[in-house]
Amino acid sequence: MIVKSDCVFCAIVKGDASAEIVYEDEATLAFMDIHPAAQGHTLVIPKEHFRNIYDIEEEALLATARTTMKVARAVRAAFEPHGLNILQANEPGGFQSVFHFHFHIVPRWKDDGLIRPWEPKRGDEEEIRQMARLIREQLS
Repeated sequence: MIVKSDCVFCAIVKGDASAEIVYEDEATLAFMDIHPAAQGHTLVIPKEHFRNIYDIEEEALLATARTTMKVARAVRAAFEPHGLNILQANEPGGFQSVFHFHFHIVPRWKDDGLIRPWEPKRGDEEEIRQMARLIREQLS
């Protein structure tokens, strides 16, 4: 298993840093965020170190997604929020601040003060077609 010595989440996995753990299995760990955006804000990580979505192995991603689903359901039952966001950030431009792959489970309430990361507005259809073509080319 890959563990980085300078990664705070790896330190939590090893037991070298404290965390309020809510769930653990062979491959994943879920714990409370120490900088919560809302009551019940929980993080889910693979125990093995992967920087982000670009280098995580498929098995680790699937295990982390399964744990995220399980913990999200528990958060909903515990807090009865009006909604819930599952967030995953990559690289500084995508607001990633801890470089160990993780999901945020953020319970939401009406008028909780959290804002959307963007305002939905209709895009240019031709531009959307061109962007789709570029992505399809990379998937071929």
